[in-house]
Amino acid sequence: MPSDPNDPPRDRVVGEEALIAEFWAPLAAEFPGAFGLEDDCAVIAPEAGHDLIVTTDAVIAGVHFFPGEGANEIAWKALAVNVSDLIAKGATPFAYVMSIALPEAPEHDWIKAFAEGLRLAQNMFHCHLIGGDTDRTPGPLSVSITAFGSVPAGRMVRRSTARPGDVVYVSGTIGDAALGLDLRRHAALSVRCTLGAGARARLDARFCAPLPPIALAPVVREMATAAMDISDGLVKDFGRLCRTSGVGGRIEAQRVPLSEETQAALAMGLTTLDRLITGGEDYEVLAAVRPQRAAEFERLAYAAGTRVTCIGTIAPPADGVVAIDATGAPLAIAHTGWDHFQSPDAS
Repeated sequence: MPSDPNDPPRDRVVGEEALIAEFWAPLAAEFPGAFGLEDDCAVIAPEAGHDLIVTTDAVIAGVHFFPGEGANEIAWKALAVNVSDLIAKGATPFAYVMSIALPEAPEHDWIKAFAEGLRLAQNMFHCHLIGGDTDRTPGPLSVSITAFGSVPAGRMVRRSTARPGDVVYVSGTIGDAALGLDLRRHAALSVRCTLGAGARARLDARFCAPLPPIALAPVVREMATAAMDISDGLVKDFGRLCRTSGVGGRIEAQRVPLSEETQAALAMGLTTLDRLITGGEDYEVLAAVRPQRAAEFERLAYAAGTRVTCIGTIAPPADGVVAIDATGAPLAIAHTGWDHFQSPDAS
């Protein structure tokens, strides 16, 4: 986002009030409790008989997106990664607050594109900006969002309630974002890749503009015994769900759903199955379902226009947590997923 100091001067938006009036307030116009962003606080009045569900995540240049990434994509991703958490809780998103820290006064065209990315994302996810903060930072561009959702009272789906005998599902396909990131990060890999432009664009979009399965939220709420979103890698997040629930579990790696593009990349030797199931950035739903409800879960997901695939089972705690190959042997996985203090960044 910051320009080269040798570039000619460009039109910049100077002052937080100007940013609010021109770009942020229109995003809050349809939420009465935001008061047009003219006050210091917003009012959230949960629907009677419903709980308010809250989550927060940040995206930072060089960590979650590449420096110089398009403003639209940054805005979309910032909101999408938060909505992903709400969906996996069975919650319906409705509002969010945003804190954005900019290295300098933003160029008008850049902030206009950022606001447009937010508008597109909040229209897709059915939620509205209701407040936030704009700051200048000596560090990289960062966007932190706190998102709010709603569920009937006591119905939030937790990650700690899986039970032995449950079957394990994932939504969508796994590994596309990790492959898209690898193709960006490694020039030699990109040169070897013979996928067409459309396929490469779809993989790249899974990394920079994820689309969590919003239509699945009510199905998760009605059918899942436990759920969470997949952000740091399927293997790592499955291990988290099992540990929090005090159970063991098994993933059958050959059943993990892969897109046509990712299957083609596997055949080319551009990636490996263990990389795809540990790479992260999927923003899909991982859910445990009682076996007698599995067929109904699949039917309801299909009716909601969302692909779900059974990839394993929840086991007694003594069985541990394992991912197995087609022969039933445990996969040797050295790195189970993303860690902010151990994993390489996006740059």
